[in-house]
Formats: sequence, structure tokens, C-alpha cells
Amino acid sequence: MSEYRFHLQKYRPGSKTACPSCGKSRCFVKYVDEQGCITFPGNVGKCDHENSCGYHYTPKEYFKDNPDILTNNEIAKDSALLVSYKPTVKQSVCITPSFIPSSYVERSQSHYSINPLYQYFCRTFGEVETKRLFEKYRIGTSAKWGGSAVFWQTDINGLVRTGKVMCYNSDTGHRVKEPQAFVSWAHSELKLPDFHLKQCLYGEHLLKNASSPVMLVESEKTAVVMSHFIPDYIWLATGGKNGCFNSEAMQVLKGREVTLIPDLGATEQWKEKSALLSGICKRVAVSNVLECTADEEQRSRGLDIADFFLFSPSKRQILHQMIQRNPALQLLIDALDLELIEQ
Repeated sequence: MSEYRFHLQKYRPGSKTACPSCGKSRCFVKYVDEQGCITFPGNVGKCDHENSCGYHYTPKEYFKDNPDILTNNEIAKDSALLVSYKPTVKQSVCITPSFIPSSYVERSQSHYSINPLYQYFCRTFGEVETKRLFEKYRIGTSAKWGGSAVFWQTDINGLVRTGKVMCYNSDTGHRVKEPQAFVSWAHSELKLPDFHLKQCLYGEHLLKNASSPVMLVESEKTAVVMSHFIPDYIWLATGGKNGCFNSEAMQVLKGREVTLIPDLGATEQWKEKSALLSGICKRVAVSNVLECTADEEQRSRGLDIADFFLFSPSKRQILHQMIQRNPALQLLIDALDLELIEQ
């Protein structure tokens, strides 16, 4: 038995998974409970790429972010646990994040003719609106995989933390996931020396000098799409179900009204995660509008709100579901009715 109750899982074939931060496969080692009482979520662990990624979310940090675990679990019975707990690896120290030089970002904001996501948006929203959205959310083009989209993570101070590089299908607008995930990171591709990654919310720069309520979703593309359909809100993304969903990254939402809209199948998990926002935000709500609207086939596919707005005729139904929680959305219903009449 290990000397420590909580420790990194010992290696065995297939035990390493994709890192929730850098996205690289077979490089993430999870923490386990030697006593088998606690099952940690998939983001509690350490990435092997200490220099290029540096992601390390310890059990101690997890318990700090989720204090209810200590009161609702058998772990609470061990009064000496938190005193005796020692990690098997050195605790990560507070480091200053590195930033991507603006010259790289500016250079990427071109060559849209080879960018499949840009092509799809042009057919869906028109070229003028697509240019506006790409500029607003700072989406670039990478030569990798023939023109992949680069979602630059720009913090509230206008500094670029990194960029997520993803390949899309120009016909469907969906990510290309076969024969591989086709996900990479700008700081890794640029091979910047001694780069210390500290992610921020995607679209965070839009919070500067803006007071509108925030809608928080998982996918970067979803935030961009919903900014077109419902522009009255600031749409931000965590970059995944776990993504940068931690207390440090969420401090930027201090004093704001925030609504979380998770993908289908992630609602309960995001309800648990929303607890760390309760002491930060002015108001926090987790929307179950997709769960109320979706059928079993849609749930099995794990659709997000953008999928419904882009591909499903239930767009009006979703809005009516949302209005029950926020009467101010009646203005959006009226606007949608007008849009349909004009079409």
C-alpha cells in the first residue's frame, strides 16, 4: 500500500488519458484514493508535459474548490486526514503566466479562404457577420491541418495566454475527430521556451468595460455562435466540460450575473462545479433548458445549445424555456419573431 492515501495512479497500459488542459493524448495521470472512498473527477491529476503544459490539479486543491465533498463523504470521518495529507509530488508554486506575442495573433488573423470554420460561418451567417465574429472573438487561421481555426485565449487585460488549434469540417461546421482528435495548442506549436501556461476563459477580454450578464458554455465555437443569436449577453467558454473551471480562473467573474449552460449530459456535473462560483459572482444559475428540450437521441450525442440553434427547429422552444427563468428574454423572443417574419 502507498505511504499516502491520495497519490498519482501507478502506470499500467491505458491508465494515462488526454490532458484536460493541453489536450494531448496519453499524458495525463489521475489521482486515486488508496482507501477507495473518493472517486476524483477526470481533471484531478497531473500532465506529463511539465514545461509545455504544466497542468497539475491536486486533491488538496480539489477539496478546497469542492468543500461539500468533505462533509458529504466518508472522508469527513477521518479528522486527521487533512493534517496528515501529503502529496507524492512537489506542490506547484504560483507562477506568472506566459503570454503569446501579439505579432503571432495578428498574423494568424488572415488566410481565411483556407479556414474551414470561416467557410462554414460564411454560408451560415454571411461574410460580413462572420468577419465581425472572428474579429470579436479573435479567431485566427493556422497552417496546421490545412487551415485549422485558432481560438486565442485573451484575458481581461488583453494579453493572450495561448490559442487552441482545432480542425473543422467546412460543410457541417463540426470538429474533425477522425482518425484523431486534431487538437493542438499555439504555445506548443510555436515551441516557445520556458512557457508557463495558465489558461483563462475564452472570450474573457469581452468583459472589459462591459456589464452585461454572462453566459458560460463549454465550447469556444458555441460561445461565438450564441453571440450571434443572442448578443445581449457576454458568451464565454471554459474550453471543455472541465476546462479551466477552477476558482482562480473564475475570479474574473466577480460580482457578475452568470448563467451556466452545459452540454447535454454535463448538467449535474456543472451544478456541482457551480458551487465554487457562489462566493464570487453576484448571481449564479445552471440552466437545464437543454435537458428539458432534448430527446434521447440528442442526449446520446451530447449536443450543446449551439447545435440546437444551428440545426434544430426547436430554436423557439429553447427560447421559451429560457424565458421562464429570465423574463428579460421576452425582448429576444420578440426580436426572433420579427426576424422570422422578415425572412
